[in-house]
Parts: sequence; C-alpha cells; structure tokens
Amino acid sequence: MKKLTTLFLLVLFSTQLFAQKTEILAPTPPMGWNSWNKFGCNVSEKLIKEMADAMVNSGMADAGYQYIVIDDCWQVSRDSAGNIIPDPTRFPSGIKALADYIHSKGLKFGIYSCAGSMTCQQRPGSRGYQFQDARQYAAWGVDYLKYDWCYNEGQNAKAAYKTMSDALKASGRPIVFSICEWGSNKPWEWGKGIGNLWRTTGDIFDSFKGAINWGGKGVLDIIDLNANLWSYAGPGHWNDPDMLEVGNGGMTDTEYKTHFSMWCMMAAPLMAGNDLRTMDDETQKILTNEDVIQVDQDELGEQGFRFIDYGDQEIWVKFLENDELAVCFLNRADEPWKLNYDWKKVGISHKDHHVTFHNTKYDLRDLWQHKDIGNTSKNLTADIPAHGVLMLRLTPEKK
Repeated sequence: MKKLTTLFLLVLFSTQLFAQKTEILAPTPPMGWNSWNKFGCNVSEKLIKEMADAMVNSGMADAGYQYIVIDDCWQVSRDSAGNIIPDPTRFPSGIKALADYIHSKGLKFGIYSCAGSMTCQQRPGSRGYQFQDARQYAAWGVDYLKYDWCYNEGQNAKAAYKTMSDALKASGRPIVFSICEWGSNKPWEWGKGIGNLWRTTGDIFDSFKGAINWGGKGVLDIIDLNANLWSYAGPGHWNDPDMLEVGNGGMTDTEYKTHFSMWCMMAAPLMAGNDLRTMDDETQKILTNEDVIQVDQDELGEQGFRFIDYGDQEIWVKFLENDELAVCFLNRADEPWKLNYDWKKVGISHKDHHVTFHNTKYDLRDLWQHKDIGNTSKNLTADIPAHGVLMLRLTPEKK
C-alpha cells in the first residue's frame, strides 16, 4: 500500500510539473502599464505604488490590465558579487517589497533590463549577468521582463535574447519575456519560443503620424510597419508595436480612439503609458472600453489584417472566436469619410477563413457607441471623422 501511495504521488507530481512546463505564458496579449512614456527616468517606489493603486481604483484592473512595469533607471550599480542594486534613494524598501505590494493589489510586477553592457540610460545592463539577474528577478517576485537592446556591442540578437530567455526559464518562476530590439533583426522570424512578445518598430511618440530624428514614429507609421506581420502572431508570441500613448496629450481624443482601436485590431499588447492618477474621463473611457478590449483579448489569437486599402481610407478585419469578426474602418485622411459600404460586394478570405454576406447575415455592434446598428443585409452608411474609426463586431445572425 505504501508503494502504491508513493507511486501515486510521483505520478501526480510529474503531471503537475509537466502542466507547469507546458503552460503558455501570455496566451492573450499582455495588458498593463509601463512608466517610460510619461515619466522616463523619474521613477520611484512611491510613484509605482500610486500607479498600482490607481490601476485598481480607476477600473483598469477590472478591464483586464495586470502588469505594473518599471522601465529604465531603477538600477544604479552592482555589488562586489555582481548583484544588481536598485536605487536606494528612490526605492528605499527594495524591489521585493514593492513587488509584494503590487501582488497584494491582485496585480503583477514587471521590470526592465537590457541585453547590452548598459541600458539605454547608461545604467548597468545584463550582459554577462543574465542567469544571475534572472535568479534575482525570480527571488523578488518579478512576473514580466522588458529587455532592451542599447549598447549591445555587436551581439547576435537571437543568441543574446535566447540567453536571457534560457535564464528566465531556469529561474523557477514564470516570467513573461518582452523582446525590445526595435525590429532591427526581424525578431518575428525567430522570437517564438524565445520571447512572448517582440517589438516590431522603433519607439512610438505621441503623434498621429510622422517621425522624429531619434527614430520615434507616429501611430500611422507604426501601423504600416506592423501591418504585414500578422502571420507571426498568436497565443504566447505577439507582435508588439510599442506601448500606448493614450492620454499623454499629443493627440486628440478621436486620434487616441483610433490608436487604441488599431492596437486591439492588431492583437497588440496593451501597455498604458499615461499618468493613471490624473487621467480625465475620456482617457479612462478609451482605456477601459471592454467591447474594444475583448477584440484584442480574443482567445483565437489572430492578428487583424488590412483587408481593403483605398489609400487614405482602409478596412481592417480580425477574425474572432465563434465565427465572429471585428471590422474597423480607418480614416487616415484630414477630412471626414462618408462611408457607404455594400457588405455583399466583396467576401473575405484569409488563412482558413472564408466569409460572404450573401447567405449569412451578421448583426453589427458599434464598439465605441456600445449599441447595435443593424446587420449586413443592407449598406452600412456612416460619417467617420478625420483621423477616426468606425469599429464593429460582427456576429452571425441566429436562425
């Protein structure tokens, strides 16, 4: 009997261990908040705690946001044993205490490092310390690592990121791995199995379109770079067109709705980058629009694609579970788009999906107005504002 009990426990342990090893990290695109876009290097224990509080109090946690991520500048040096040292002035209680606080709020904690010898802000990077840092992150209770590419000194990107990936996997703690090498080495071609998400472009900046000298790109420019990479995205491995700028002041509310809508159509990670403590009602409504978030978080895990390109006007489609789909009419122009769309004119074929609107009617739901607006049996007419979107969810009509 004792032998049978021992055998049963061994089988149970092995089954649990196998389940842990095969569990997919980031089965849907990660959602959270990152300090960089709004605060840059001005991070502190007090700020991060207040952001965790605000994520809960604002309704963002209820909407699906989980991660509170400190970007660059939390670290200052290494000790004689090579251990990474947080800034003792800005983080007087230490990183583990901060992680514990964030976990006590029902949230998850993320941190930043770099594959180079220094981070982008010339703090200590992880090159040569990958396994040591990964063990430290696990001991602190880190759930997410953003890993940058500054001062990389000519390393092979795939090899560098695989080293840290292996270190995280050996740490004994599941840690979502965010590859941030700006799309320079086509990480979509090699990132699956190494990271859970990978940047596909240079950094975003708070503008609807355009680029600036340090490489920052506006929303439309990033969309264009990310658009054709849909085949590389899926559960546990996502294209990352960079963090959200919603609420940071450089765009109109209409443009922020477009920014958020298109990130959700592209199954992008949703990492807010604004001040959660002081956001206005409109920013909060955009970031917590559950109808739109559900498109991003759909468990089928397909990235949307550009279905029709009229130049300044585009139609995007994202297939969803249960034979549903999201359709987003994107107006890139500086003038309104007087839409008159005949659903029956063109069917949709993509991968293994084939949809026509002749035999099956689909009910239409406007995801920003939160209301049903008819079905595909007749033309869709709408006035879409300059730089705006009309975002719909299509559900097969019940017979």
